[in-house]
Amino acid sequence: MSDEIVILGYGAVGKATAERLATSGRPVRIAQRRAPVNLPKGTTYTSCDVLDAASLATAVGAAGQVVMSVGFAYESRVWASSWPAAMANVLAACRASGARLVFVDNLYMYGEQRDALREDMPLTLKGNKPSIRAAITRQWQSASAAGDVRVAALRAPDFYGPGVTLSHLGEVGFQALARGKRVTLVAPPDVLHDYAYVPDIARGVKSLLDAPDDAFGEAWHIPCAPTMTSRQILAIGAQALGVPLRLSTIPMALWSTLGLVVPFMREMTEMKFQWDGPYRVDASKFAARFWADATPFETGAPATARSFLSGQ
Repeated sequence: MSDEIVILGYGAVGKATAERLATSGRPVRIAQRRAPVNLPKGTTYTSCDVLDAASLATAVGAAGQVVMSVGFAYESRVWASSWPAAMANVLAACRASGARLVFVDNLYMYGEQRDALREDMPLTLKGNKPSIRAAITRQWQSASAAGDVRVAALRAPDFYGPGVTLSHLGEVGFQALARGKRVTLVAPPDVLHDYAYVPDIARGVKSLLDAPDDAFGEAWHIPCAPTMTSRQILAIGAQALGVPLRLSTIPMALWSTLGLVVPFMREMTEMKFQWDGPYRVDASKFAARFWADATPFETGAPATARSFLSGQ
């Protein structure tokens, strides 16, 4: 087993994690189906499909640790087939190699809650996407409990960050601001909602990679800046750009109707519970063990807004 870290998936979080690790001199290899452009200096690439157990096992090889930061199309049908298979393959590859696994996860598995989300909340059985995330949670928990694989899950809410387009605040939010366009949000703009800053998620991944084995076998919530509404966050970005915030939204009452013709809205409808009231994350467990100084929106929002001006 080597010191190499294999990152499965090079989306926003995978990219930010690779950059952070490479900067600190860690040996990093990116593994996904297509070769990324502009890999961080010092990193390498291996072709890999997480849905192909053989190619995944080859990609993991003798790596000491694996970061699972993959994503699939935002469709329940795709999730139902792809997520359990991907998790089974990754666990098998890590079991065979002895590599530790850091799984970058979301918070869907808790389902509808009214209190701030905690790691000890029960897994839901309701909803397509939430129940799928709960099922794959049980997969890695079972493997961990059996002593087969050392797994730590880093859970984050909706995220945002420099150059991040696939986000509630991304292409339709900060990028629209930078281009002088009207912001059009799907979700209600005036509901308090926690957002994680992508560089902070990458920092959290590194914290777990650097931690001893006693940090594994459980889930951790990434710290977020003090909760704001989407409108407040975008307003900070607009102020940094010196532009007015012109904002429209799609009323939640129309989601079901729009879902009849717009697939994405159909998928959003079952996730209303994230947006019909304050959505907060309790990260006190992570803060007590690692760090609590999440990037404030007063820093993250301007950096994100300006990143779209420069085309980064």
